[in-house]
Amino acid sequence: MARTYKAEGKQLAYVLRGIFIIGGLAIYFSIPGLHWGFFFGILFGSVLVAEIIGAMWTRKRRNQKKQKTEATNKTTARTASRRSSNIVRSDDVILTSRLDNLTGAEFERLLALYFRDQGYTVKEVGVGGNDGGVDLVIIDRRGEKTAVQAKCYADHNLVPVMTVRELVAAKRNHDCILSLLVTTSDLTPPAKKEAEQFKVDYWHGGLVEQKLRAWGKWQPSKKRRPVEKSEKKASSAGVRNKKATSASSTVKCKCGAPMVRRKSKQGVEFWGCSNFPKCRNTRAI
Repeated sequence: MARTYKAEGKQLAYVLRGIFIIGGLAIYFSIPGLHWGFFFGILFGSVLVAEIIGAMWTRKRRNQKKQKTEATNKTTARTASRRSSNIVRSDDVILTSRLDNLTGAEFERLLALYFRDQGYTVKEVGVGGNDGGVDLVIIDRRGEKTAVQAKCYADHNLVPVMTVRELVAAKRNHDCILSLLVTTSDLTPPAKKEAEQFKVDYWHGGLVEQKLRAWGKWQPSKKRRPVEKSEKKASSAGVRNKKATSASSTVKCKCGAPMVRRKSKQGVEFWGCSNFPKCRNTRAI
């Protein structure tokens, strides 16, 4: 049975209590003539100090766990946000990026490039958008269609059974005979059972990487690409350019500064001074 932090604190307090009492009594009996009150003071003080240290230890351990959990949650949130992004970089960048540095849309694009080189005709049905359960439709030389669903997940994030069911239902909408689920992680046990029952072929993370490396065109760098930072810079640059474009209009404020487009809480656009909040002049559009 795993020990709790409170149990650890109590155990520490017991040990310290014994040490303090033994040490205090050794000092008490080594000095003759001490008042008997010192004896009880040593006992009481040893218990009190040991309990305080034990409580401090428990609090410290809980705070450490809380900070670690918060850091893990933030990292997971950033990864999930990046993987669910619809941003697609160039093919050259995708072909040199690790799987854990690809967004969901980029992973779908990588698979499209792979299947084309394998001789398939590829239709990118739902790359980066609402796919309805199918991302790619690949057609072999005999004309057989396969519905492909791609899931760019972290290793710990397994594909649930619902994804398999969605693929089985969605392949009919695209007139597909076969279905293939490709994931960078793996499937849950119920999902694997469902896939076997409905004859859904699936590639897990290890198999995907093996096939891509055998392909030869995918050559990921060893370093992790800081996707979040690049996306953030691109977003910031877009915002700055938008503001600059708005501010460069010929509409001038009474104070002489250019006016920019703004929106009220009701969604109505108006011209507002770029020196806001120093200047609060507005003008209707």
